[in-house]
Amino acid sequence: MATRKTEDAFSLSFDPSKFADTFRDFAEKGAAQSKEAYAKMKVAAEEATKTVEATFENAQSGSVELGLKAIDALRTHAENSLSHMEKLLGVKSVSELVELQTSYIRKQAELTVEQAKTMQEATRKIAENVVKPGKDAAEKAMSNFKRA
Repeated sequence: MATRKTEDAFSLSFDPSKFADTFRDFAEKGAAQSKEAYAKMKVAAEEATKTVEATFENAQSGSVELGLKAIDALRTHAENSLSHMEKLLGVKSVSELVELQTSYIRKQAELTVEQAKTMQEATRKIAENVVKPGKDAAEKAMSNFKRA
């Protein structure tokens, strides 16, 4: 009888088929989790790429817009200066010169203030457009994070 108890104590049953099934289940779950994680990473990378592309496109178009506005401002000032010089050539008295010069300076100051406002508004809009893709992506990520 003592030998039977010893046999029972040392006869742990090891069923290789159960071990293989357990290992297979573990491996399948790991593979499924890896595929899911990869899919999530792939989607996140694609969204990040789209965000960066949209940001660069907005920045580029904004730079072009500001450049064109600056060129227009320079062109306007140059045309006004040439027109003023032509008028100066026809001046017949000192009082006319002072009046012409005062009028020119006032118009240039008003024009400069108006152009500065236009450039400031354009810059504000461009800045909003440049940060919009990143802001939208951040809001989406935060909403996904809150749902999880």
